[in-house]
Amino acid sequence: MAINKTSKLLYEQESYLIRGACFDVHKAFGGAFKEKIVDRSLTKALKKRGLKIEDQKRINIYFEGEHVGCYIPDKLVNEIIILEIKAKPFLTKQDIDQFWKYLKGSEYKLGFLINFSPNGLVIKRVVYDTARR
Repeated sequence: MAINKTSKLLYEQESYLIRGACFDVHKAFGGAFKEKIVDRSLTKALKKRGLKIEDQKRINIYFEGEHVGCYIPDKLVNEIIILEIKAKPFLTKQDIDQFWKYLKGSEYKLGFLINFSPNGLVIKRVVYDTARR
């Protein structure tokens, strides 16, 4: 099976920078701090990498093209990527399902669900693009 090495990830550079910032914060703190501290530290690490960060930006959710509500993610990066931050022992199926639904109902194609757990860093990169077509 041939691998196509020319295919690109959606928002590849931003994804790389987000992951690097997460690793730096986790390296500094592990899973020892509450979500608020990790969130603020991640904002600083992302800005240091030149990314534009908006905290708690209201995002409209649509059903059949009609606005039905709002979602407020932890961060919006460069106006194109949603970040949801957790600091708990593990992500639940409910955390993952909820994040997927938020991404699906919004106009955004890419999101990261990030958990700064005492058991290790978990970064889930979720793309919601081709299913919309």
